[in-house]
Amino acid sequence: MPKPNIIRFWHGLLRLLVTVVVILGIFGLFLWLMGRDPIKSYRDTFRLNLLNPRGLAEVVVRMSPLLLTALGVAIPFRAGLINVGAEGQFMMGALLGTWVALNLPGLSQSLHLLLVILAGMLGGAVWGAIPGALGWANETITTLLLNYLAPLVVGYFVFGPWRAPELAMYPQTPEFPPSARFPMFFPGTRMHLGFFLGLFFLLAYGYLISRSRWGLELRAVGGNPEAARRLGIPVERWIVGAMVLGGALAGLAGIAEVAAIHGRLKMAISPGYGFMGFLVNWLAFANPIGILIMSFLVAFIASSGFTLQLTQRLPYAAVNVLMALILFTVLAKPFAKGVRR
Repeated sequence: MPKPNIIRFWHGLLRLLVTVVVILGIFGLFLWLMGRDPIKSYRDTFRLNLLNPRGLAEVVVRMSPLLLTALGVAIPFRAGLINVGAEGQFMMGALLGTWVALNLPGLSQSLHLLLVILAGMLGGAVWGAIPGALGWANETITTLLLNYLAPLVVGYFVFGPWRAPELAMYPQTPEFPPSARFPMFFPGTRMHLGFFLGLFFLLAYGYLISRSRWGLELRAVGGNPEAARRLGIPVERWIVGAMVLGGALAGLAGIAEVAAIHGRLKMAISPGYGFMGFLVNWLAFANPIGILIMSFLVAFIASSGFTLQLTQRLPYAAVNVLMALILFTVLAKPFAKGVRR
């Protein structure tokens, strides 16, 4: 690694650590104002979520969909697009994957799982292709609006034709057959195939974005579309393709969450994994190593909400305060750079 790159790497890491310390300090002040002991809160959080093997496994479980939704945002980001629609793509991937899981019985587990995964990716890809094809419309607005439409589509099937008759009080689909369930790893934990799929696609993204013609053209489109067009790169095709690929990975996160954790489709399958993935990507700035680190950090913060509920009697919404502090810090960076200039 050349010396300037080493300096840039350590500078970025130091800046990230300082940001985390400042955010934790501000959140500690918030806990203190709420009448809680911030030191004890942090000690309990680290003890139960990092030092405890079962707690650490649950952090990894929450990290699994964040890896995929963050990649779903990162690929369009590299093309100069802001994909705020990972949440809707997550839901649509879960919807189409559920159809395959429930309507293709009698298959071997390997074939059934493969079809479920491909269907989930197809559902997210189609939902991502819509704003990509609407080149005349701002993709930030269209992806955001589609987030509100996707739960309505899912709700139609969950409350209507796919509703399990034996669960009239709790609208959800019938349970997935065993052949459509994601395998679990490590006894006593809920770590599943989705985590390893996320790592695989993260490694593939890191390699392709930096060492392939595909990555070069994608970065050229994001850096200067007009110059890329003059070089013969099909800019419009890349824009649609980036949204399709991003949507496919977010859709994979959706069906992985259903097939591994819930076992059936219902409305409450996501606590906001698509929006958290957007936050992860902006913290990491589409860097693959950064996505890995920030996915773990955000998953740890999300898991800490339950710890604070049990040990400090704080509502889970306290975690939303911490997430908001992180988001404000990220959004303030461009403003701070402008002030320094």
